[in-house]
Amino acid sequence: MKTLITSFTSIVIVALLALLSVPNANSMGLRSLVALPLDKYGYVIRFLYQHATNSNSSYFITSAAYGLSNKQALLFSIPYKIAPNDEQEFSELSTLYRHTVIQDDFFSGTSRLALLAGAILPISDSPIDNDPSNKHRDPAIQVGFVYTFFKNRHEFDFDALYQTGIDSRPNSGRYDISWQYRLSPSIYPDWGIAPEVYTVTELGGRWQAGDNVTHQVTIGLQWVQSTWIIEGGIVKNISNNNDLTLLLSSRYHF
Repeated sequence: MKTLITSFTSIVIVALLALLSVPNANSMGLRSLVALPLDKYGYVIRFLYQHATNSNSSYFITSAAYGLSNKQALLFSIPYKIAPNDEQEFSELSTLYRHTVIQDDFFSGTSRLALLAGAILPISDSPIDNDPSNKHRDPAIQVGFVYTFFKNRHEFDFDALYQTGIDSRPNSGRYDISWQYRLSPSIYPDWGIAPEVYTVTELGGRWQAGDNVTHQVTIGLQWVQSTWIIEGGIVKNISNNNDLTLLLSSRYHF
């Protein structure tokens, strides 16, 4: 009996150490929320401020994610635009359903692939950017995928979305490739959850039918706590123009 108890205790200790060696998985790319894992009934709320220096316009983007199960989640995003000409409005609601189809957990990391499907729904009848043709916003159907791999101090996220416009809305698409590297701590403590600092480097692209693809590079930092995250970065266009966009975000995990 004593030997059995000792063996059981050893197994429990090893299991706890293995759990502690896996990152919080709260790190993610700055440009997209789709890679973030969620437990069943867990949810995340994110507030993102995005300022384009060339046009002096800004967006406040509120996003939410809810875990239906350990492999299924709902993702929502709604931007609020503020422009120099006092144009202020909620424009459209983005909805996505994410289903993880492949997941391989291993010591100090994981690999997972999920499919995405949803819609973009207009919530304003005002013309797009005061278009004199008075063309109103139309909805879109969006489909795509997201792949994540992380091990030790590195995490890689790759997601892509194709958006099929309905009525007069043009087709569009986007992709984001992100690498997060944990600066601190270099080694996790034996017990407890330590605050983490990550660097974020991203390559992204935005496309709309009739236009060239705009490729962008993002560099930023994330300060990760157990239930909240502060993050920010700079986005630079590397094609079409050299515009800069500033990002500042806070996330809350429940």
